[in-house]
Parts: sequence; structure tokens; C-alpha cells
Amino acid sequence: MITQKQRRTEKGLCFKHYYKWILCFSLTLYFVASFFVDHDQEDHPSSSLSPSNPLITNPKPKLLSSRAMFESKIHDQRHGFPLQRPNIRTDVFNNLKIYVYDLPSKFNKDWLANERCSNHLFAAEVALHKALLSLDGDVRTEDPYEADFFFVPVYVSCNFSTVNGFPAIGHARSLIKEAIDLVSARYPFWNRTSGSDHFFTATHDFGSCFHTMEDRAIADGVPRMLRNSIVLQTFGVTYKHPCQEVENVVIPPYISPESLRKTQKNIPAAIERDIRVFFRGKMEIHPKNISGRFYSKRIRTEIWRSYGGDRRFYLQRQRFAGYQSEIARSVFCLCPLGWAPWSPRLVESVALGCVPVIIADGIRLPFPSAVRWPDISLTVAERDVGRLGDILEHVAATNLSDIQKNLEDPSVRRALLFNVPPREGDATWQVLEALSKKLNRKHNVTYRIEPVSKELVPVYSLTASPLTSIFTFIIAFKSKITLILFILLYIFLQNRNCYFHLYI
Repeated sequence: MITQKQRRTEKGLCFKHYYKWILCFSLTLYFVASFFVDHDQEDHPSSSLSPSNPLITNPKPKLLSSRAMFESKIHDQRHGFPLQRPNIRTDVFNNLKIYVYDLPSKFNKDWLANERCSNHLFAAEVALHKALLSLDGDVRTEDPYEADFFFVPVYVSCNFSTVNGFPAIGHARSLIKEAIDLVSARYPFWNRTSGSDHFFTATHDFGSCFHTMEDRAIADGVPRMLRNSIVLQTFGVTYKHPCQEVENVVIPPYISPESLRKTQKNIPAAIERDIRVFFRGKMEIHPKNISGRFYSKRIRTEIWRSYGGDRRFYLQRQRFAGYQSEIARSVFCLCPLGWAPWSPRLVESVALGCVPVIIADGIRLPFPSAVRWPDISLTVAERDVGRLGDILEHVAATNLSDIQKNLEDPSVRRALLFNVPPREGDATWQVLEALSKKLNRKHNVTYRIEPVSKELVPVYSLTASPLTSIFTFIIAFKSKITLILFILLYIFLQNRNCYFHLYI
């Protein structure tokens, strides 16, 4: 018969005998395992992992022991983008680092089979991707663990309709969701912040709502999967709008720098601007189209009805391949809204020295810190279109020369163009500057890289729920937890009798 005193004595002996051995054995096994993993990494440096072909987007980075389980299994895709060294300084971006996901080609490269994908007004999604890839070794990093932001390059504006040739974006939401599912399954970075340090492009009519018609865009809003992320979009207004209910940066529509240089080369610099007021584009005589919606809020129809016979206005409804030469010959270039407030004419007008006349109430214009829009453009309220002739005559008689002088500033034109490789002050530069100002965005859970071991260390926010913190801890350290649990289980099985006595 075992007495209570004997049982207590036996418990003490078990604890005394085993707790130090358990601790020492666990730590020894862990550090031995870590040594072999690290040693294996050192015997195979990252240079040997990178193919000799420089066109590969993101070779797999060197990962230390605590990061090995996160290594991506997404296969490398070779993009057919020429690698050029950018003419860009990176020290002004607070050491900003961006990782560009190397997605399968169906998300981006395959769309380039159609040449229009790289050159139409929505092609900023392509140009920015190419520009970021060219920043290898500068802002762009091949080590995702040192990245501040992650770019998910999905082209959604290159699905051109076989009926009318316009981009169809009905597939956009499903394609982006598929990319997010892939990234979140193969990498840890999306899940750790719910995508708040990831950014996307949305370069069509209503940006992150991914619809071409405003009523549908408002009804559906921003997809839930993107609401924590950053969206670079051409759509922007100064009032509350469902398509802006996401962290966003307004960027300019894409105009080919090569086409502008060609136009400028063919137009003598000293040529007189012989067109007073210019607009070429869609102006419906009957503004209510087949969908039952009123195009341009009837503004373009009102312009055509009011000034179609006015000799001061050169208004054309037909397409013309050389219309940029007409812009270069014009004093004022009308930039009325279409389905959405923004227009590629804004960029073309500024680049070719024509004063843009913006007719789109509440429009939010790109990069206001670099482009002082009030100094280089005119804004006419939609309700004042009937007085447009008088307004322009007043400007011509007063401060037109000042506006034209401001337009001659090359930094203003450069800020609205996407170059590959990027140049100091251009549109890509402005995007990087905007992102660098968002480095202090608050996340519930963030990560830092320790300078010595580069181990992934979780930093838990006080605002995060306990369940979220526990889950994140388990994900980050699951290999270590598994090891320790295995050791404890082994010891338990080997010492069943002792544990039995401890709990009776």
C-alpha cells in the first residue's frame, strides 16, 4: 500500500529526474537540426539558385532555417521584357523595398500576345509591371522577407471584345481572386496582414470596382478580397464613392511615350497653334445609348449642340490615327468626362503643350504634389458648359500665357508618363513616392527581419484579437512546436509508469 507521503516523494523524484533532461534534450535536438539546415544553405549560396538568364522575375531567395517552410513552390516564369538599367535614384524613398510576385503567365504575359495590351489607354498595368521589374537591385528586391510591399501583377484590361474592340473586364474579379488564392496558398505574406501590404492596378473606368458602368460599380463596390490592399487606379473623385473605399493612389492613364516623341518630332517647335479649341471623340447626338444610360451625363452632346457650328471650336466625332498632331496645334483641348470622369486626353494635352479644359465635376487628378493642376489647366463646371466659349475667351485675354509657360516645365510632363525603364520624376517614380508615404500603415500583425539571423519574428498588435495572435504564433513557429511536442510525446511513452504515478 502506497501512502500519500510516498506518492508525493515519488512525484518529486520524477520531476527532479526528468525535467532537466527534457529541457536539455529538446534544445540540443533543435539546435542540431538548425545547424544542419543553415549549413546546407551556406553550402548552396543564393547565386547558385539563380539561373544565368537575367529575365527571370524573382529567383527563389535564400531562406534560413526558420524560413525554409515558407519557400515558394510557384514555378518561375520567364517574362519577355528586356532588362534595362533604370535612370532613377532610389535614396529618396525611405529605403522602400518591393517584391514582385512571379505569377504564372496566364495572369499577365499571355495577354501580351495582343499588341494593343501594351499600348492602349488602360496599359498602365503593363507599363508599371515592366518598370518595376527593371528596378532589380534597387527598389525591387528578390528577397520577399525584406519587402515593404508586394505587387500582384494581374492584367485585367487586355480582354478586347471581338464585337466592338473595347476592353471587356467581366473576368477581372475572378482572375484577381485566383491570383490571391495562389499567392496566399504558396506564400505567407498575404495571410499575415490580410493583404494590407499588397498592391494591385485597376486602370479602367471605375478602378477597384472592376465594372465599366457606374451603376453596376456602385452596386457591387470594391471586392471584399481587396478591401485591405492598396489599389493604383485611374479613377478618383473628391467626394465619397464606393469605388474609393480602399486604400488607393490615383495614377494617370497610359499614353505611349514613344508615340508622343514621334508626334513632337514631326511637329516643328515654333509652329503656330492654329486651332483655338479642340476635341475629337465620341459625341452622341442622342446621348441615351442602347443600355438606357446617358453617356457623359449628356455633357459631350451639349458641347456638340452648342459649338458644333462655332468656328472657334474644332470638334470631330470620327476617329483619326494622327489626332495627337491636332492636339499639338491646339490652344485649348477639351477633356470632358466619358463614362468615368478621367480621360487620356489629360495626359496627351499636358505632354503636347495644349491647355487641358477639364469638364468633370469632382475629379481627383493624379500626383497633385508633382503636377500643380490649377497652374496648368482650366476646370469648367458641368453646369457651365453652355458658357464654355465665353470662359475660354476670358482666359485667353487674361492669364493664358502664364498657363502655357507652366506647361513648358518638363517635370510636369514627365510625371504623367510611364517609362521603361523608369526615369527620375516620371509616373513610376511618383507611384514609388506615394507608396513610400504609406510605409507606416498600421496592421494588426506585422513582421520584422532581425538583422543578424534574418529570422521571421512576429510582432503582435494590442488591437489584434487573442485568437488571431495565437493562430499567427502557431503558423510562424509550427516547425519548432511540432519538434518539441514530438520529444515530449516520446518521453511520455518511455516513462508511462512515472507519469501514471504523478496523476493518481
